[in-house]
Amino acid sequence: MFTTRPEILGTFGVCTSTHWLATATGMAMLEKGGNAFDACAAAAFVLQVVEPHLVGPAGEMPAVFYSATTKKVEVICGQGPAPEAATIDAFKALGLDLVPGSGLLAAVVPGAFGAWMTLLRDHGLLTLREVLEPAIGYFENGHPMLPRVSDTIAGLTDLFTNEWPTSGAVYLPGGEVPKAKALFRNQAAADTYKRILSESEAAGGSREKQIQAAYDAWYKGFVAEAMDTFCRTTEAMDSSGRRHKGLLTANDMARWQPTYETPTSVTYHGWEVFKIGPWGQGPVFLQTLKILEGIDIAGMGPDSAAFIHHVAEAMKLAFADREAYYGDPDFVKVPLATLLSEDYARGRRNLITDTASQELRPGMIPGFEEQVQRAMASVRYVGQAGKSDATVGEPTTASMVAAGRRGDTVHIDVIDKWGNMIAATPSGGWLQSSPVIPELGFPLNSRAQAYFLEEGLPSSLAPFKRPRTTLTPSLAFENGEPRLVFGTPGGDQQEQWQLGMFLRRVHHGLNLQEAIDLPLFHTQHFPSTFYPREANPGHLAVEESIGERVLADLVARGHRLERAPAWTIGRLTAAETDGNGLLRAAATPRLMQAYAAGR
Repeated sequence: MFTTRPEILGTFGVCTSTHWLATATGMAMLEKGGNAFDACAAAAFVLQVVEPHLVGPAGEMPAVFYSATTKKVEVICGQGPAPEAATIDAFKALGLDLVPGSGLLAAVVPGAFGAWMTLLRDHGLLTLREVLEPAIGYFENGHPMLPRVSDTIAGLTDLFTNEWPTSGAVYLPGGEVPKAKALFRNQAAADTYKRILSESEAAGGSREKQIQAAYDAWYKGFVAEAMDTFCRTTEAMDSSGRRHKGLLTANDMARWQPTYETPTSVTYHGWEVFKIGPWGQGPVFLQTLKILEGIDIAGMGPDSAAFIHHVAEAMKLAFADREAYYGDPDFVKVPLATLLSEDYARGRRNLITDTASQELRPGMIPGFEEQVQRAMASVRYVGQAGKSDATVGEPTTASMVAAGRRGDTVHIDVIDKWGNMIAATPSGGWLQSSPVIPELGFPLNSRAQAYFLEEGLPSSLAPFKRPRTTLTPSLAFENGEPRLVFGTPGGDQQEQWQLGMFLRRVHHGLNLQEAIDLPLFHTQHFPSTFYPREANPGHLAVEESIGERVLADLVARGHRLERAPAWTIGRLTAAETDGNGLLRAAATPRLMQAYAAGR
């Protein structure tokens, strides 16, 4: 099969990410003697520099990883919770029925930095200076600005000039939009990381003690203090059309800690797939696998209408359950064992016909009837909630891309020579999410837009509760052996694009690059996680390179088809080991940024 580039093969290590500079940085860490965890963290910090429209220092991060030392698969949760003052009543008092998709009100505790420090402290090998220096260098000395970043800033010029002047001071140097491919610097962000590093090394002692000191500088020191002051003293325009102060405080920062968690997993045709828990959408992937397990996916062509139809219909059912049941399990009861069970999957599978469903159909689990009814009553449909502002959510469909204002995500996969494996999906803190905090050089996140302001829903807002994130890295075993790490940016589409790739790898014998390069698809049939949270019943977006015959077949099956231009859907990356020393990696050619490397 033709591919746009070769699948990378090696034995020493492989790294793949959504930007070539991050991939090169990850490989550099492996060459220094670091392991997969050092490489992944260093790549993630570089992505904050070079893709600031997709991720920032004050964002969030879940990762799923396998340690060759402990022989365990674990999840590290870098998804911060809502501030103590973030109550439904507090938002209602402001006249809001949705959490704004941008601005200070939408901020939760920024969890990515704490999760990276915890992972490095407990599992890494390199010093913090070695891990942070590449990112600091790109902040201070400059990096070639991506055309898409320049375009995004151009679309935000009025906002940065008239409402968010602290953002304009960074991203409109001299009052001008930075030129694409010219060097761009952010000295304030460089200074923040240099100060963290200085305080870390001043603490002395072991590598672990210094990394903990860096953690404390962020959550109990000058970073937390700057965030607290900015939220208390700044009224920022947000997507509600009004100006609001923030709710995040230094106490919220100091109280939070990242956690290690047991992943959620299911078996599927000799594979076991590991995902984050129902505080994210990870179990959607697992539910869909169980629904598809009784369907002959292997007998369908990997680019056939039958394949796309059945996968899309199964995803509609799993995503409907996301709306009805998923939330932070520390706060709500999630019937996950039932949702992932064979009996439940069989009942859901029986709902799939040859005709595309136009209904949102969650399953009804005894004891949850009232919750399901409330969840369905809260659904907003396209056109119902008013015009969407494409600068505030996490848009990745072709229509949003045309708007030139992208808030998305990044992804990294690494496997090292010892067999350590990690998939991480950092996001949030986009340059378009919130005004820059001048003392720090970067903005807060806007992940609180994932909460509902209705009582009694699994994703209802509550203090200290995690928002239901879309970030969803993946790790898979084959026949009991660690085999594959993979993921993609893309908001609600992340599970969908990953699923298409995984099924093509498992059932059709495609290598990673072949599976990534085939035309991709997704549905927006269910409510979006992002403001204004609309559902688009029957929607199916497919890259038109799939061919006219397939597109016509899908229309005949009743799908409301969006013809996406070729090479516009998905930003997948993946890495694989055969267990005998051979490593593989691949990255999407879409957007011409992602690259895999290895040797």
